[in-house]
Formats: sequence, structure tokens, C-alpha cells
Amino acid sequence: MQLRKLRPSPSLLVASMALAVATGGTSYAAMMVGSPQIRDGSVRSIDVADDSVRSKDVHDGSIQWKDFRPGARPMENRWALVNAQGEIVAQSGGFSVTAAYPVLDPAGGDPNRANGNVYINAGEDLSDNGIIATVALQNTVDQNNDAVTNGRAAGPDANPEFSGEIAAAMCQPGTVNCAPPGTANTNHLVVSPRLSNGSATDDTNRKRFYVYVA
Repeated sequence: MQLRKLRPSPSLLVASMALAVATGGTSYAAMMVGSPQIRDGSVRSIDVADDSVRSKDVHDGSIQWKDFRPGARPMENRWALVNAQGEIVAQSGGFSVTAAYPVLDPAGGDPNRANGNVYINAGEDLSDNGIIATVALQNTVDQNNDAVTNGRAAGPDANPEFSGEIAAAMCQPGTVNCAPPGTANTNHLVVSPRLSNGSATDDTNRKRFYVYVA
């Protein structure tokens, strides 16, 4: 019996090519889609599989603290540097001062006085965080008009630019009551800079300090 060579018909070739495009074309197109083809705001969280994006996939500096909603922000150390006037002069992000030091009304009618403390809004619930404050050196500022020395003048707080003590806590009604309006919540922390003997500071010896939220 004579065997005849089998050759695919033109219609079979067309059908096979169509099947290949149908099954592989989508994968090819997916590999060719880049950033220029994606419209801003078109990719949402539901489009990204859980645990599919790693730190190596994120460009350095492209995601900032403000991009996370409260409660979803990564656990990391945060810090702020507060000057002797109760103003934030440097920070890692997310902090603001709600009230600082007294602008004393002799009649006691100023609702925003801070009684020698600094009240800071951390921008998130601090219930599961640690808080640390430390007095910061300011040896280029003469606070008591005695010329800045090397910090070794005799006597308690003879060197206000170098000395002092400090305490900090989360505002928590029933445990740490914070009085200025808007501070009686766990988004706020209170820092109490004091002289070395525990007495309140005044305009001539306020403390510059760092605060850390861990």
C-alpha cells in the first residue's frame, strides 16, 4: 500500500494560528504593558494580589508617610525636634504642635495655655507605641545672658543650654489628662521640660528637645 504524505490544509493552519493568538496573545500583551500605558488612578488595591508587591518593587522615596491612612502606616521610629519656643524645627513627618507653654492670662482665662508643657499631635493613635523625650543641646544660644560657656558653670541650671530634665507620655483620659482643647485623645502626647530641680521653665531657660515615637 502506498503511503501519502499528510499536509495541513490552509484552513487548519489559519485555525491553529488563531488558537495560538487567543491563548498566548493576552500574556504577550501583559508583558508589553508599561507605566506609560497605565492611566493615573486606574490601578487600585483590589487589582493587586496580597503580598505581591515587595519593598524592592517600590522606588525609593515614592511612598511617603502621608500616603498611608492612619492605622495602616508601617511601624517605624518617628521623631521631631522642638525648639525652645515650642515649635517643630525638624521631623520625620506627621507631627504638629497643638499647644506649647503658657501665654499666661493673669485672670486665668486663656484656654490655650499649656502650663509649661508642649502638646504634640502625632497624627495617629499612640496606644501601641513607645514615647521617649530627651533634652537637646543648644550651645550656640545664650538663654540667660551670661555668654555661652562650656557647660561647666557651678550651680543647678547655671547652664540652661546644657541642663534640665524632661518627661513625656501619651494623652490618655483617666491616666494622663491633657487640658488644652483638642488634646484629650490618644493621638496626642505631652512633653514636660523642666529645670534640673523639677521646677517649671520660663522664657529664659526653655528646653530644646527631641521626641521619639517607636
